[in-house]
Amino acid sequence: MLRPLLFLCALIAPTGAQWSYQQTFNESSVVDISSCPITYYGQQYEQLYVNITSGNVTVCFNGFFNPETGGDCIVERSLGTESFYFQTYSNYYDYCYFYIYFNNMYLVHYISGTQPYLYSFNYISDPTEFELQVGGTTVDTVNVTAYATYYFSISGCRHSGQMYRHGTVISSDPETCFSLTCHETAALNTSSCGPLERCQGNNICVLASTCTVTGPTIIDVHGQINSIQDRCAYSLFSTPLLPDFLVLGNFRDRRRKDVSFLDSVTLRVDGHDIHLEQGGRVQLDDSTLTLSSSSQLVHGVQLSKDQTGVTADLSNLNISVFFDGDTAQILLEGPAGSSVEGLCGNSRRSLSDLRLSEYSSTSCEMQYSETADSTINCTSVTERCNLLKEAPFSSCNSDIDPEPYITACTNTLCKYPAVDGLNCQFLKAYARACSLHNHALDGWTSKTGCSSEAFCQDRTCSDHEFCGEKTVGGDTRCFCRAIFASKYQENNSFGDPTVCMQDSASVTLVGCLLEDKGLDYSALHLNDPTCRGQVDELTHMVTFGFNSSNSCGTVVTTNNSELIYKNTIMTQNSSSDIITRHDQVYIDFSCVQTQPDIKTATFRIRDSSVIQHITSGVWDYTLIMKAFTDAGRTQAVESSTEVQLNQKIWVELKTDGLDGDMVAVVTDSCWATDQPSPDSSPRYDLIINGCANPADQTVQVKDNGLGTSNYFSFNMFEFTGGSGEVFLHCKLHVCPKQNNCVPTCPGAARRRRSARSKYEGEAFISMAWTH
Repeated sequence: MLRPLLFLCALIAPTGAQWSYQQTFNESSVVDISSCPITYYGQQYEQLYVNITSGNVTVCFNGFFNPETGGDCIVERSLGTESFYFQTYSNYYDYCYFYIYFNNMYLVHYISGTQPYLYSFNYISDPTEFELQVGGTTVDTVNVTAYATYYFSISGCRHSGQMYRHGTVISSDPETCFSLTCHETAALNTSSCGPLERCQGNNICVLASTCTVTGPTIIDVHGQINSIQDRCAYSLFSTPLLPDFLVLGNFRDRRRKDVSFLDSVTLRVDGHDIHLEQGGRVQLDDSTLTLSSSSQLVHGVQLSKDQTGVTADLSNLNISVFFDGDTAQILLEGPAGSSVEGLCGNSRRSLSDLRLSEYSSTSCEMQYSETADSTINCTSVTERCNLLKEAPFSSCNSDIDPEPYITACTNTLCKYPAVDGLNCQFLKAYARACSLHNHALDGWTSKTGCSSEAFCQDRTCSDHEFCGEKTVGGDTRCFCRAIFASKYQENNSFGDPTVCMQDSASVTLVGCLLEDKGLDYSALHLNDPTCRGQVDELTHMVTFGFNSSNSCGTVVTTNNSELIYKNTIMTQNSSSDIITRHDQVYIDFSCVQTQPDIKTATFRIRDSSVIQHITSGVWDYTLIMKAFTDAGRTQAVESSTEVQLNQKIWVELKTDGLDGDMVAVVTDSCWATDQPSPDSSPRYDLIINGCANPADQTVQVKDNGLGTSNYFSFNMFEFTGGSGEVFLHCKLHVCPKQNNCVPTCPGAARRRRSARSKYEGEAFISMAWTH
C-alpha cells in the first residue's frame, strides 16, 4: 500500500552512523550491498544490478534487466538518467539503508529490524513511475508526483513460484484446521492444531491430550517420560473439569522382582471403583461386569470391549481411557486451557505425593535387585525399538515423537526378556497413539509380525498370577508373580505347610507352581486314587485332604509319644509300554499329633458320672466315665441309687471328639483306693495291662481297643477297715487302628475274689464321679 508523505525526508545520518564512500556510475554496474542486504518480496539479495538503458533506470537483484526473461527488478520508466550515485549507511543498532540518486530523484531502501521498505523523493516538477517486478511480472506500480515523497513496503512471500503479499492466506483447509499465510516478515507461516490438539472441523481446534502408560513407563501429554520402580498404585490422570474423576494405575511385578509393569487401571467415579484388569476383565467395586462391543453405561461411564481391549468413555467431557491388559492410553479432548494433573500431566509433584496408599499394599515400595539376564542382546533390542522411526511409523513421527516410546522400549527390553508379547507392546502403543491423532499406519502389523488384538484376552488370572506365553507366540497361561513364587522356590516346595485339624488334614498347592513343572493338577491324587485335588477357580490353588469320613488311604504310625498321619500326593500311572513323558511325582504330607498324656479319671461311688475335657496338642476331646447297674448300660448309677456290696456294676469309658475310623481308646489299667489320690494306699487293681485282674474273677473287660469307648464290670466291694468310700481310677491311651490295639490277655482260669464276712451285711452307699 502506497502512502504519500506530508514531508520531505533529508538523508541526514544520526550520530554514530557509518557511511560508505559515495560512488558515481555512468554505465550498467553491479553494486555490493552485503552490508545492508535487501529482502525483496521474500527473497534476500546482497547485490544490485543497475542498468541505464535508453535513459531509463532499472535496479535488479538476480541479474541485469532483460524484458524477455524477466527477473526481480524495480523499473523506472519516465525520467531516465545518464549517471547515478550510490551510497550505503548503517548504524550499530537495528536499521540500515542505501540510496540511489539520479535526476534529482532518490530511491531509498530502508530496513528497520526485519521490516524492508522503499521510499522515494521527487525534487522536480515532472512525475515518474516505478514498476515492481517479481520474476518479470509486475506486482505493483508506484506513481510518484512532483515534489512528493512516497513510502511503500516490499514485503512478501514466495510459495510454489508465486509471490504473495504479507497477510495473504495462501491456502486453507477448514476440515484439517490447516492454513498457509504470508507473514509481514516475508515468512511463510503454517497454522494447524497444536501438538495437544485435534481439528474439530470448521477451523476449530480442541485440546487432544494423550497419555500412554505401558510397562513401567509413563509418557505424559507433553512427551516426557517417567518410570515406576516399585509395585504401588499411582495417580495417572485427573482434571479440574471433573473433581470426582480419577484414573490410577496399579503396578505389579511379573517374571522378575526388579521390573514392574502396569497391571491394571482403576477409574474412581463418584465414589465407585471401576477396575480394568488383564484379560479384559472389568469389575465394578467387587462385582464382575459382562461387556461387549455395545456400550454399557455404568455411573456415567460408557464401557465397551472388543478384541483390542476395553474402552471407558466419559462422553460429556470427551475423556477416553483404553486398556488392553498391558498398555493404558488416556485421551482428553476439550477447550483450550484444559489442564491435566497426575503423572500424565507432567506434574511437578513427586512420585511419593502421587502414590495412592489406599490402593497399594503395605510393602509395595520395597525395592528388589536380581542378576542381569545374560540372554538379552541389547543391540538387537535397540534395532527392534528403532523400527518406530521407519515406515510406516515414520509417517506419524512429525505429530507423535517416537523417542519416548523408543526409550521406554529399550530401557525395558534391555533388562527384561522379550516374552509375553513385550516385543510388540511398545510398537502397538505407538501405533494406537498415532491412530488417536488420525494417523492410520497401514501394514505395521505385517512388517513387525505383531497383532493389534489384546494379548491374553479373556484369560483371567488370580491376584498372585499374571497372564503370559506358555510357548513363544503360542498358547497363554497364568504364571506366578516372581515375588510370590520366591518364598516357595527358596524352600523347593509347591505350597504351604499342611493344615492339621482335630479330625482332618489338608494341604494346598499353588497351581501356577505346578504348571511351571509341567504338572496337571487333575492327574494328581492321594494314596486312594479316588481322592483328588479340588481347585479354587478364583485363586487356582489346589487342595488335597482327608478327614474322619474318608481317610483317602492315610497311614497312621506311632513314634514314641507321637501319632503320625501320612498321605502322599502322586501322579497317576499314565505311562504306556512305549513312552513316558514325566517322572512319577510323590509329594508327602503328614500331621504329627502328640499322644494325649495319660489321664486318670476318678470317681467315688456317691455320684453318677464324671465328665473330663482333655486337650493335648491338636487333640481336643471329652472323656466320660459313668457307672450303670445293668449289662445294657441303660440304668445309670445316680446319687440316690443304693448299691449293695457284691452288686455288679458296669463302668463305661467313652470319648467324644476322636476319629473312630483311625484311632481306638485302650484302657490300660483301673484300680480303686479309699482316698481321692490315685497314689494312695491301700490299692486294689481291677484292670492290669488292659486285661482283667486274674485275681478277681468278677472283673470282665469288653471292647477294649476296638473303638473310642469300652467298658468293664466288677462286683461292688469296700475296703476293710476303711472309710466306706471307694475311689476308682483308670488310665487310658489312644492307639492307631492300623496297629492291633486290642490287648492280649491270658486265658488262664480266674480265681474268685475271697469273700469277707462283712459282705453279708447291707450297706447304703451314695455314688458320685469326681475328677
